[in-house]
Amino acid sequence: MKTDTYSTNPVSIPGIVSIKATELSPPPAWALKERNLISLMEEAAPMLLEKYAEPGGALYFADDLDDLYERIYNWGLFYAMGADERLLEMSLLCWNASTRISSDEIVHRTHPRFSQQVHREYYNLASPGAAEWHHLGEGNMAFYHFGVASPTISENVRRAKQFAAIHIGEDPQAPNYDSQYKIFRSPIQTSRGPCFQADLEHLKAWLAGRMGEDPSKAMGMRSTLYPVVKELEANWYEHPQRRDEICRLFEQIVLNGDVAHSLGATALMTNAYLYTGDEKYKRWVLEYTEGWMDRIKANDGIIPDNVGPTGKIGEHRQGQWWGGLYGWHSYWAGDIMFNSIIVGAECALLLTGDFGYLELLRSQIKVLLDNAITRDDGQLLVPTRYGPDGWEAYKPMRMKDLAHLYHASMDPQDYELITRVRAGDVERDWNHVMFEAEKNNGNTEYGRFQYYDGKNPDWPQKILDAEYEGALAVFEAARNDTRDVETIIADNQQPPHFVLTKGLTQVMLGAPQAVYTGGLLRATVRYFDPDRARPGVPEDVAALVDKLGSEVVGVQLVNLSRTETRNVIIQAGAFREHQFTKVQFQEVDSEGSSERVVPVDAKFFAVELPPSRTIRLEIGMRRFANSPSYAFPWHGDKIPVPFQ
Repeated sequence: MKTDTYSTNPVSIPGIVSIKATELSPPPAWALKERNLISLMEEAAPMLLEKYAEPGGALYFADDLDDLYERIYNWGLFYAMGADERLLEMSLLCWNASTRISSDEIVHRTHPRFSQQVHREYYNLASPGAAEWHHLGEGNMAFYHFGVASPTISENVRRAKQFAAIHIGEDPQAPNYDSQYKIFRSPIQTSRGPCFQADLEHLKAWLAGRMGEDPSKAMGMRSTLYPVVKELEANWYEHPQRRDEICRLFEQIVLNGDVAHSLGATALMTNAYLYTGDEKYKRWVLEYTEGWMDRIKANDGIIPDNVGPTGKIGEHRQGQWWGGLYGWHSYWAGDIMFNSIIVGAECALLLTGDFGYLELLRSQIKVLLDNAITRDDGQLLVPTRYGPDGWEAYKPMRMKDLAHLYHASMDPQDYELITRVRAGDVERDWNHVMFEAEKNNGNTEYGRFQYYDGKNPDWPQKILDAEYEGALAVFEAARNDTRDVETIIADNQQPPHFVLTKGLTQVMLGAPQAVYTGGLLRATVRYFDPDRARPGVPEDVAALVDKLGSEVVGVQLVNLSRTETRNVIIQAGAFREHQFTKVQFQEVDSEGSSERVVPVDAKFFAVELPPSRTIRLEIGMRRFANSPSYAFPWHGDKIPVPFQ
């Protein structure tokens, strides 16, 4: 049996439960919109390489490495949903080219915005400001999706193990991890080891941020030296003695120790586990995650954002628990740090099936809600920062954290957290759906929650329309871009996202979009095409998850082809971490329709879709019952990697 991604030979799985769709019906609107969206983006995506890249796949655009990878961050995922195989081929070409030209061994190009940020295929110390887990996570997304799309690529398996080794103390060239204290030695971990020295330009950005050098604009901060330096003057770097003092203090206080934001690293080690099943990666994820959970307990229920070189909270800050890089006092505290908390909780649950790890995230959501205030108009506001005067920067609570928690747990207590926020939300219409960029705060999750809560029945069509609107705008702009290569290079504008997958993830997979800054795929179900031996729905097939519960998922499948039978394998979870128990559906024959219930007790089952047939499946499920893996259904228990 061929097991490579591009096999055209059908695959078979002995003993798999198979169901046949029998209902002949016109396709619903959502199915047509879903296939139209897929088709549009399949047509649009090649323009990235045709117009904005060299033939070898290297983009003309020059910026930090993560920004190069981000251009194709979800192309592997799109392929794994059912898009044309060219999407995977092009994303591999572009990723490898971006890695190759960024190597610090050879100078490939000269540009003011370009720097050689790669050593041994992973981030080096050339740009520390782009090598913490906000940017590492963004850059890693494309690599994680290669495992979802094609887990048998030998060099990616090698890379997964190599990148993990850099972070868990196995690589002597990169002593990033301190196993004694269960911390990273610096918030910035690279293939050349931890960053303990700050250059002036990065230091200015970290302490002032994008908001400029006016100290009154505190939201621009990514870190602070408080309480050691309580008032940092605006022009501190213009005086050599003060500049040297601040640099030394920053290296001691901020760079010499770990931050909660580094929980994003758990995805990189989980990625290695999904390829290999090696328990050492699981042990590391649990050790590191539990370390931060212990610190929450030691800090009265609030996650401290910084520890010193011996793992003590606020070790260089006179015991102060806030102020670390991208921590509670940074201008994105309620965003970036929480992204990493989501990732850590999801990875620990995925690897163990232990819902107790979700307390890492749930406890911090409750911290925000426990310190919420109500505006005069009744709007519930939660703090997003903490500083010398306590909680501050109150805003309506974002949906991302709540949506990820509830999708992971399906627990009534988390449903109640969401409904509490909804009841106090007077300025947002949760049923309204509009186009949102791929990188957002979960703004598309309001409508999705309402759909599954029975309050937004047209949501699938709304989100697919919104995504089509965004994809079409990108397509038109690129199609009408007549600039020559020299102008494109001179302008150095970031190419757009030609592929949008957040809506498809929600509709087809029944899950929130993965955390953009380094989260692994979320999916209640996934699909495979046994006739083409590849992941994703077959041609002409549309899928919708129309029901979610703690022990059940509802799935609709539609074959839009009027002449061809399509076969689909449905898998339980993104990484077959769940277990199907039974499937219930309507069987239609000449005498009418009857309900059938078929026992499954497996990680996947098959559905035959004759032309123009549709079927709705009510599937029983035990969630997080299996060890996760990137393996495809026909791989068995071990991924057939050609060169181990």
